[in-house]
Amino acid sequence: QVALVESGGGLVRPGGSLRLSCAASGFAFSDYAMSWVRQAPGKGLEWVSDISSRGGFTYYADSVKGRFVVSRDDAWNTLYLQMNSLKPEDTAVYYCTKRLSLFALTGLGAYDYRGQGTQVTVSS
Repeated sequence: QVALVESGGGLVRPGGSLRLSCAASGFAFSDYAMSWVRQAPGKGLEWVSDISSRGGFTYYADSVKGRFVVSRDDAWNTLYLQMNSLKPEDTAVYYCTKRLSLFALTGLGAYDYRGQGTQVTVSS
């Protein structure tokens, strides 16, 4: 069965960096686009970034553009999110999701699986 397991979250000071990972299993990882979404306390899901199958296309929400970088290692079935220049408003639970096809999207769109999430807290 499909499993997505995020890791790498934690407490970081404003301006700091974190690298999130998402280990995928149970499907042909390289054939699907993947996404990162987040949910801040008391708010709905917010799309963060997408990467197409095999990594040819990447997209970012305006709120993270220039600070976050999404990547994937298809040999290891792992999705990454490098987060730099973190701000308190980046505090949220971060989830990876599996898209329905090889095409990356902008916005929440459709996905069929989501991991359990990893907490990122940005605070001094």
